[in-house]
Amino acid sequence: MSSQFDSAKHSDALKKVKLTSSGRLESLSEWNKEIAIMLAEKEGLELKPAHWEILNLLRAYYTEYNISPIKKLLKKEISEKLPDGEIKSSDAYLENLFPNGVLTQGTKIAGLPVPMLDAEIEGMHVITRKKSKAVPAKEVSHFVGTFEFEKEVFSVTEKGNLVNLADWNERLAEFMASKEHIRLTPDHWEVINYLRKFYFNYGITPMVRLLMKHMRRELGEGKSSHDYLYHLFPGGPSRQGSRIAGLPEPQGCIDN
Repeated sequence: MSSQFDSAKHSDALKKVKLTSSGRLESLSEWNKEIAIMLAEKEGLELKPAHWEILNLLRAYYTEYNISPIKKLLKKEISEKLPDGEIKSSDAYLENLFPNGVLTQGTKIAGLPVPMLDAEIEGMHVITRKKSKAVPAKEVSHFVGTFEFEKEVFSVTEKGNLVNLADWNERLAEFMASKEHIRLTPDHWEVINYLRKFYFNYGITPMVRLLMKHMRRELGEGKSSHDYLYHLFPGGPSRQGSRIAGLPEPQGCIDN
């Protein structure tokens, strides 16, 4: 459901803007700074330079990763990229700028989707998954639907990710990797353990560009390069790696 309204103050630039029922832009491509000002006014906010710092950072993140940052990652970006980042990444500072929440209100004004944790998305689709038939659209190397291991039956999504993350263990990872013709080495385990650490710290599985960025900081250029990671996981370090690591499929732009 969508609504339309005219803004007299910004009529030349805005004309008629389509919004969703929650007041967000129906088409993200319609966003510009004048529309942001209008959306802010509807929220009772007057945009100042401090607001624009956060809005621009939100949009830069979305442009790079094709997904809005969750709060922990947003605060990390602010802390690292903005002057006085430690202050500006505090909850008090962000709540003062966006009283209804930097993720909900900030992304609305920035013309972006609301970020969601993987667990929230999994919860939305778990019923659909249970009812759907496990028939792959094309031949795949990973498990689809259900498979048996050590006399137990495990359920996976159509993309091969475990439905119940608590089922995962290292023996199961070895078995799932062998299905994809991968023999896990210490180098594979380093990436798998990093994926799992990232997920349990931030609540999302990183897409490849985000994975490379964070691994580069901690493990260096050699172990975070495109060639190195794809040598280990030819099906994609995020897509294939997440399956073997027992994590949800990454959101946004994945393996490219």
